[in-house]
Amino acid sequence: MAAQPNALAHADPVALALYRQLLDSIQPFGPFQEEVKKSSIHLVRSSPFAGVHFRKRAIALTIEAAIPIDSPRVLKTEQVSTNRWHLDTKLTIDGDIDRELLAWLRDAYNLCA
Repeated sequence: MAAQPNALAHADPVALALYRQLLDSIQPFGPFQEEVKKSSIHLVRSSPFAGVHFRKRAIALTIEAAIPIDSPRVLKTEQVSTNRWHLDTKLTIDGDIDRELLAWLRDAYNLCA
């Protein structure tokens, strides 16, 4: 039986480079796992704290949050339970992985302990 394609198999080279930079940037948070799915990758501590979807020359990034965040960088906010929100943002250049984004990801990482 042939291996099933996954999110990394057909990732755009620019998006893949952004993804690798993202991983390098969150490594100092502590241990986490990459769960590679057919169309996405979940970054998991005890539960997923972020989800990555590859786009042409970009990454659509969903971040777990305890509260909604009001920022022009947040393209969509969805309440998924009483105290959980999903924040959708898009990364197109390495400069998008900045102090603000990393603070959101660190909060998400801590939330999913």
